[in-house]
Amino acid sequence: MDNTIEIKSFQFAVHIVKLCKHIQDTKKEFTLTKQLLRSGTSIGANVAESQQAQSRPDFIAKLSIALKEAVETDYWLRLMCATEFLTEKEYASMIADCRELEKLLTATIRSTKSPEISEIK
Repeated sequence: MDNTIEIKSFQFAVHIVKLCKHIQDTKKEFTLTKQLLRSGTSIGANVAESQQAQSRPDFIAKLSIALKEAVETDYWLRLMCATEFLTEKEYASMIADCRELEKLLTATIRSTKSPEISEIK
């Protein structure tokens, strides 16, 4: 895997941490931000773990967990926007990044599962 997903997922985690801190400081909301913080930072953690996978199935499993966390993060972002804890501008920026990660993870998982790649490695 090239480092694009690793770099983007780390940058996304940094933005999630800062966003959650901002919401906690300004709106005193802690329950939803804790959920968003957990899932949003878990994406990058699982991507990082995938770099030390013991096998192709282990690599796919780690990235699959990262994808599930991205989908969960997508949910929390939508909920926080709908309940006005996020502004439309904050939401638009974060959801675009989250969905980009979902697409990158999906593409990487699919290409890793493809028979052509299996034969090469």
